[in-house]
Amino acid sequence: MRRSLIMLVALIGMVTIGFGQRAMKDYAGTKDPALFTRLPNFYLLSAFSVIDKEFDAYQFLVKGEKTVERKQIEGHLVTYKYVFDKASGASPSGLQIMRNYQSAAGTLGGKVLHEDRYRTTILISKGGMETWVEVAPAPAGYEYTLRILERQAMRQDVLANAAAFQAGLAQNGHVEVPGIFFDTAKSDLKPDSDAALKEVVKLLQDNLALRVWVVGHTDNTGQEEANVALSQARAASVVKALVQMGIPATRLAPHGAGPFAPVAPNTTEDGRSRNRRVELVGRQQ
Repeated sequence: MRRSLIMLVALIGMVTIGFGQRAMKDYAGTKDPALFTRLPNFYLLSAFSVIDKEFDAYQFLVKGEKTVERKQIEGHLVTYKYVFDKASGASPSGLQIMRNYQSAAGTLGGKVLHEDRYRTTILISKGGMETWVEVAPAPAGYEYTLRILERQAMRQDVLANAAAFQAGLAQNGHVEVPGIFFDTAKSDLKPDSDAALKEVVKLLQDNLALRVWVVGHTDNTGQEEANVALSQARAASVVKALVQMGIPATRLAPHGAGPFAPVAPNTTEDGRSRNRRVELVGRQQ
């Protein structure tokens, strides 16, 4: 009996060791961000290890002149949760994890905006894109959270329809057309603008006596003259597209208002995004 008990204990020990030594692996379909590789022996273990939000906001810690501030940034946010395989040996310290990412970001021109014992905030500005990074290791270094947010304005998916445009013109004499997109500092319409343009066409086809100014607006970034020229070129691109879709050119006239008619403060990215818009303004017959 005693011998059988000893063998049973030994067997349980062997099974426990076997489970303890089982190698970790990533959950199917998860992968590292394009920007960084992971630290060795860390894994994305579950379906919730990578959470991808097409548009969201996160408050990053940033060192101010006197205090640490929270700065809310909006855009494409992906959160990664890495877990260390303890069977591989000793885990790195939280500081070692942060230093690794700071060094990697430095090769991309990244700048450390904040660091404490719990997290670091890094900003990478490249090609007109701001990428915000937060690395938050657990104190023992057995896991860490990596957040990567590509700053951008919200994509306009909900569009006003022709009836809404007609009501806005009747009530205010002008109406914004959301869902018209251009590349930064360019006047070529992006294909994503087609849905909004079709609603403008429907408005004009349903109201044959209606004539409109197509007015382009910009934020106040850059030189005023350049912004006026850009807004004029964008308005002209919209007019050209509407003519190609069957609207007579005599019913349309482009106008560039530049930065001179803001609808929001230009002191924030959200405000600047709202100011970059296209409007329809009713014309006299």
